[in-house]
Amino acid sequence: MRRPILVALCLSGAVALSACQKSPDAEVQRALKDVNVIDESNLSDIMLTVGDPNEAVAYFARTAEQNPDRIDLKRGLASSLIRAGRAPEAVVAWRQTVAHPQSNDEDRVALADALIRTNDWKAAEVELNQIPPTVETFERYRLEAMVADSNKQWKKADSFYEIAAGLTSKPAGVLNNWGFSKLTRGDAAGAEKLFTQALTYDPSRFTTKNNLVLARGAQRKYDLPVVKMSQAEKAELLYTLALAAIKQNDVSVGKQLLREAIETHPQHFEAAARSLAALEA
Repeated sequence: MRRPILVALCLSGAVALSACQKSPDAEVQRALKDVNVIDESNLSDIMLTVGDPNEAVAYFARTAEQNPDRIDLKRGLASSLIRAGRAPEAVVAWRQTVAHPQSNDEDRVALADALIRTNDWKAAEVELNQIPPTVETFERYRLEAMVADSNKQWKKADSFYEIAAGLTSKPAGVLNNWGFSKLTRGDAAGAEKLFTQALTYDPSRFTTKNNLVLARGAQRKYDLPVVKMSQAEKAELLYTLALAAIKQNDVSVGKQLLREAIETHPQHFEAAARSLAALEA
């Protein structure tokens, strides 16, 4: 009678031991899975910021194909395509992201951004109109301003630009865009103020410096603004100012500015020299 009981106890002990042996393995697998997720998340962050854009595209395309239900990988692919300058492909990727059950309003904003990059303004407007008015983000208002600009809805554009500028600590870009909008409307004085304001936030942005010179030239202000610039930048800005003067039939002023540009440039300034030779001929 004791022997069956002893066998039963041994068997139950073996089962218990087996269960104890399997438990650590399961814990290890779970731990490894967690570590892999963390490592993958870190790699994704690197790919989205400092990695080569095309390498990032390849990484997210491969990983998203292996994990088709993960929206973070779809977002990563779409964002990487934008960084790589492949906007038409990014539109497709963002549409797939927006169609995902876990998508949010920021995904639709990103889709609108990609559409604008492909010059599909109407489609971008459609996407923005689907976003609730309660979504008050810098990126949303920046795009709303650009779409209003494209529709020549100036009051609406001004309102959106102003809101966008107030929603970021780095408004140089949106102020530059707003200034360029004013310049294309013929409001050179208003554009000059916005370009000057933009440079207080980012004094290194050459595009804004050039736009500022264009705005001043449109008002026949043919002296350079007091902004930080290198010698090469000064020569380029003098050249821009010269072209603005010539465009307004102030040819003698334009010639003098071209000479200054040639003398200022640290190297041979081919474009300015060619323009001056054409005028003098």
